[in-house]
Amino acid sequence: MNNNSRGSKQYYIFIGGILSCGLVASMARCTSKTVLLSLFLLLLLLFSSMPCFRASAGAADTISLGRSIAGNQTVVSKGGVFEMGFFTPGTSHNHYLGIWYKGIPLTVVWVANGEAPIMETSCPPELKISEDGNLVITSKHHKLLLWSSNLTVPHAASTMAVLLDTGNLLLTDSSNRSAVLWQSFDHPTDTWLPTARLGLNKATGVNHFITSWRNREDPSPGTFSYMLDGGGSSEFFLVWNKTERYWRTGNWTGSYFSLLPEMKANSAFNFTFADDKQWKYGSFAPDPTILGRGTMEMGGQLKWWIWVSSSRQWLQIWSAPSGQCTVYAVCGAFSVCDEKSTLVCRCLHGFEPASVRDWELGNWSGGCLRRASLQCPGNTSMNRTPDGFLALPNVQLRDTPQTLSVQRAKECEAACLSSCNCSAYSFHGGCFIWAGELLNLQQLSEDDDMGVTLFLRLAASEQARPNRKNRTMTKLITVISVPLGIVMLVSVAMGIARWHRRRTLAGIEAESIVGSLVQLTYSELKAVTKNFSEMLGKGGFGSVYKGVLHGSTPVAVKRLLEGHGQGEKQFRSELSTLGTVQHVNLVSLRGFCVSGSERLLVYDYMPHGSLDVHLFQNNSLVGTLSWKRRFQVMLGVARGLAYLHESCREQIIHCDIKPENILLDAEFCAKVADFGLAKLFGRDFSRVLTTMRGTVGYLAPEWISGTAITTKADVYSYGMMAFEIISGRRNREVLEDGVFNFFPVQATAKVCEGDVLSIADGKLEDIDMEELTRASRVACWCIQDHEIHRPSMGVVVKILEGSVDVGTPPVPRFLQLLV
Repeated sequence: MNNNSRGSKQYYIFIGGILSCGLVASMARCTSKTVLLSLFLLLLLLFSSMPCFRASAGAADTISLGRSIAGNQTVVSKGGVFEMGFFTPGTSHNHYLGIWYKGIPLTVVWVANGEAPIMETSCPPELKISEDGNLVITSKHHKLLLWSSNLTVPHAASTMAVLLDTGNLLLTDSSNRSAVLWQSFDHPTDTWLPTARLGLNKATGVNHFITSWRNREDPSPGTFSYMLDGGGSSEFFLVWNKTERYWRTGNWTGSYFSLLPEMKANSAFNFTFADDKQWKYGSFAPDPTILGRGTMEMGGQLKWWIWVSSSRQWLQIWSAPSGQCTVYAVCGAFSVCDEKSTLVCRCLHGFEPASVRDWELGNWSGGCLRRASLQCPGNTSMNRTPDGFLALPNVQLRDTPQTLSVQRAKECEAACLSSCNCSAYSFHGGCFIWAGELLNLQQLSEDDDMGVTLFLRLAASEQARPNRKNRTMTKLITVISVPLGIVMLVSVAMGIARWHRRRTLAGIEAESIVGSLVQLTYSELKAVTKNFSEMLGKGGFGSVYKGVLHGSTPVAVKRLLEGHGQGEKQFRSELSTLGTVQHVNLVSLRGFCVSGSERLLVYDYMPHGSLDVHLFQNNSLVGTLSWKRRFQVMLGVARGLAYLHESCREQIIHCDIKPENILLDAEFCAKVADFGLAKLFGRDFSRVLTTMRGTVGYLAPEWISGTAITTKADVYSYGMMAFEIISGRRNREVLEDGVFNFFPVQATAKVCEGDVLSIADGKLEDIDMEELTRASRVACWCIQDHEIHRPSMGVVVKILEGSVDVGTPPVPRFLQLLV
């Protein structure tokens, strides 16, 4: 809250008065009684000169007739949880009446006059009970009504306002406090508080929902809302501009929303849904030890937060949708969303923000405007260069285009130029043009092959104009490159022919391709692996053998266990999906084999083997993995999992994160292996898990209890593995007396005490304490009892990178039970 300017004039007058009194007293050699009397008279004169001076409301939780608050005065709830008063957000000069958490860095949860800001004046606004019994905000000298609860009150003289410890502001009758005349919970802004109802009041016909702020300094209603379906269903939606639904919870099943199965395992927030004669609503009542809230963000995401008292900060524990760029029109018109960039939204070339102020304050939904207008067909001036196009490679545009039946790209371009409304076109397997504003344009990463090249229409003044020298150079390059290109094509063709002939002689002829994967026969893989003679390792999903492909390329061939539960057609279908998954921190799948009951997968070979060898085996040839490399491994694995969870076309849950499934390439870059195998085996892992060494130590509580798992199961396993990377020891050890020692129990206690160095591997000499603290804390957050308390892998990446702070976590109670 920005109160720096409040009462500044009065403050200086007050100080000046005291100094003046002291000076006069010393000069006149007044007695002490004379000085005190002078000081009293001066203060009396000072306060009487303030036209807006009122009696203080104190720290009481009520406002009644004849009692008011103004300036810095506030009302505090009985238990000291919430506080209400006037505030000015950020650098704004507007005054708003709001409710915020008491004793916590300003976190406003409700604003009364978001759409009616009060400009800064010499006399601050005042909140009081009016003579007609309404709660009102008045301006200077009480002549102008700025905001009102707008009720018809039967007993005006006995009404009073009470601020509760739930954050709810009530207007009641002092003779009957159970009679609620008005409450702030019926007028929510951007925050959903515990016990508040979101949904339909059948008696009034009003649908109560939360809406984002316009920007960080303007609490007026923004673009995005979270609301209950107005029809007959029991599901909530995220809505853009009150019209476009872009995310949904699914219907209430009795214990959770159908599209949020993770709610089944989470009792921390205790969500409920009711449909009675008066209301159809959702609500939540968290564990009393948790201070939690939900917010509708300016970026269109619904987020859940918990207060971490030890670090005095709010920790985001969940968001929907998980990807910022999946929010409908989050960047507005003619802009592009890029989750990999520091600036999520940016205007396209030739455009500028419609509201620079909104963009600076975190609201991009207003989009961008053209700097130069386009030409319409028939209006082209002889002296004006026609419109052109700018290529935008590897982008995705979710808006539905118009399809044209033309055969060539030039025809597609001409069709776009012939229409006044055409803004862009793309030619890939057909001609697609977009008219009007471009919304939902996303820049994809280099390793994502789902993008297309979009040609953006621009005025001539916004196009690059090559000079005569450049045109000459272009012609010269063309003259040289054409014959050179022909020679190269002939050489490549001859090389392919020779390679194909050698491959045939070697008995490794590809029979078919599934996506980018090569299908090999069983006999070919026997030859590649020398009859499966060199085993690299064995795990729950099968055994891995070293092989050499094409006579020179080392590969790892995984021979899956029998009884994988997939027919050949379904197996191929799943592989076609896995074959498109490409990321620097994922092991690349090169090929496969389906032969009778045999199922084999061919991967890139990782020369440094699996992570467990470097952490747990006392081998002088391997040596100790340095802290720098360990930290980079943790960061790399987090990035790989974040990609599987949040960026894949089909979300992939790994289900078996442990050091054995983290491989290291020649540069010690971490590669997550065996991702997607859970899909190939189906959801019944019981037989597979029993064969996995140490897997029990990585299983999340909800999985052990038989609950349907989500990506947060991988987060839990990652946290357990992170402790092993930090400490260089197995989480689950057998002591000499045969008793199991579960290391994370001691590790989490040390982290909470702030003694992170004691859990680090004693063989390490180059530890970065800041990195160790971040890694230890995030590991502890990842293994929290309830899914909702664990961060997403995307958040883990940001914490490890240092772009998001992380506080000290609590000790998970489940660890004690597991021991």
